[in-house]
Amino acid sequence: MEAYRQEIIVGAVVIYMLFCIVTGLWAMRRTHDSSDFFIAGRGLGPIVVALALFSSTLSGFGFVGGPGLVYSIGVSSFWMVVISSIGYAIGFFLVAKRIRMIAELRDCLSLPDVVAARYGSEAVRFLMAVTIVLGVMGYLATQILAMAVVMQAILSGTETFADIGLVSCVVISSTVLIFYCVTGGIIASVYTDVVQGAIMIVAGSLILMTAMSVFDGGIQEATSIILADDSEAIMPFGAAGVMASLGWFFVFGLGLAGQPHLITKMMMNKKMTDNRNILPMSLFGYVMAALLWISIGIIMRAAVIDGVVDPLALPDDAASTFLSVFANPLLAGIVFAGLFAAIMSTSDAFLNIGTAAIIHDIPKAIRGHSVKNELFWARVVTVLLATVAAGFALYSHFADATLVALLGAFGWGTFAASIFPVVAVGLNWRGASVAGAVTAISAALLINFSVQLAGIVLPYGISGPLVAFITSMVLFIGVSLVTKKPELAKDIDRVMQI
Repeated sequence: MEAYRQEIIVGAVVIYMLFCIVTGLWAMRRTHDSSDFFIAGRGLGPIVVALALFSSTLSGFGFVGGPGLVYSIGVSSFWMVVISSIGYAIGFFLVAKRIRMIAELRDCLSLPDVVAARYGSEAVRFLMAVTIVLGVMGYLATQILAMAVVMQAILSGTETFADIGLVSCVVISSTVLIFYCVTGGIIASVYTDVVQGAIMIVAGSLILMTAMSVFDGGIQEATSIILADDSEAIMPFGAAGVMASLGWFFVFGLGLAGQPHLITKMMMNKKMTDNRNILPMSLFGYVMAALLWISIGIIMRAAVIDGVVDPLALPDDAASTFLSVFANPLLAGIVFAGLFAAIMSTSDAFLNIGTAAIIHDIPKAIRGHSVKNELFWARVVTVLLATVAAGFALYSHFADATLVALLGAFGWGTFAASIFPVVAVGLNWRGASVAGAVTAISAALLINFSVQLAGIVLPYGISGPLVAFITSMVLFIGVSLVTKKPELAKDIDRVMQI
């Protein structure tokens, strides 16, 4: 079996991609209008929503970047996992019930639809849509590049595709992504997320068992090796320090309730009572998948220190090196399929909400109505958006390495700072005003972009997104308090009282 390792890995990835194509064709028969394309007609069951929620959280960052962070800064990155788990509960408590109610009352197709209904303002809708489009470009570009790099690494290990280039890999991976997103919209997305979520859970569990067998003493021996080499790395806050680790509470804890690709899925369940089942299932799936992040990072750091494995050229090589050195070929195939699943589940979610912002929300904010024949234009813009993101990814790789980084500045941290106050707080505070929402979103975008563009390094490990989040919250609350108390529409006011 070891002799066919590369062929097994390639086969697993090919099977997964074929599944995505078949799912797109199946979902196309169930996609009749823009409501089906963007929010699955609000008719999904709890298991589907739960798996779609957590699989969209763990992208290529969780499967590649996560182990690399543990390898480089120790247990600091554990805080991301723990705090994100808390974030699920916060998100459901603050957002899930009211966003689903408003979506049904006003027939909302997107998050900007919901905030426009809540604040009675097209300005807030417009700023929310612009934030989503900017963030989506950064996420899509980095995810498409990640897919292509992984595919190139897999295919170049075979004789047939030994010389395959990165551009070819971008074309292949993007084509599969675009196909099932265009044909089936969010329906195809969430049902592929079901399989993606299952693969992640299985991969996380199997990787943990494999990691425990590398050293005779299991994970405990690995942590002892790291402790003897660098005690700070294995201490509660790791090498990143207290401020950085605690700062992640705002960005990854509270911020999870500000991620548009996640909270949009809270609008899709058939019954609001399903939330009591969706939350624990999502949380369970996330924790199981995150086992891969933690276990590979610890084992690879210990293995390098102990001389079992040569030092890594890059921390992000931790996962691929672990799979090639320690994992059974079948397990490696499952995990690589899981890696593609993780990347694609995030990519398709962002592609969908980005398309909604462009053809539904921005025109509605400017002209008072969205484009005609939304389903047709949704499919056209999906292709264009993915193509532009792929172009940015390639340009960044070959010509300007800062481009995707600049777009990526409007990623998780910007979504957290821009959306959490306006949505999570705004849906629970009747005094939140239009001026407060506009000020908060504008400040978050300005701070995150300025910090990234100017390359500002803040003291004590404080991150730009943390400054943006706190500033946005303070301005949102402060401006809302000093401006006139808003008069809510009757139906929205009743929702706010529930």
